[in-house]
Amino acid sequence: MFIKIVVIVMLLLILASLFSALVFLFKDKGRGKRTAQALTWRIGLSLTLFVMLMAGFHFGVIPPGGLHLFR
Repeated sequence: MFIKIVVIVMLLLILASLFSALVFLFKDKGRGKRTAQALTWRIGLSLTLFVMLMAGFHFGVIPPGGLHLFR
């Protein structure tokens, strides 16, 4: 159950970072660094989630059948 919550929170953070990059893109009109920083955060969060999922699978925290989020 804990892994499901972590995955959902990480996905929400990734989406929030992507949305904030879009907002900064329109506000700064492409001249600021905030858009690039928000997209950098998104990439970092995505890689962290990927590594966490691979480590969870490797150490047996996530079963071979996968996580059933809606069960």
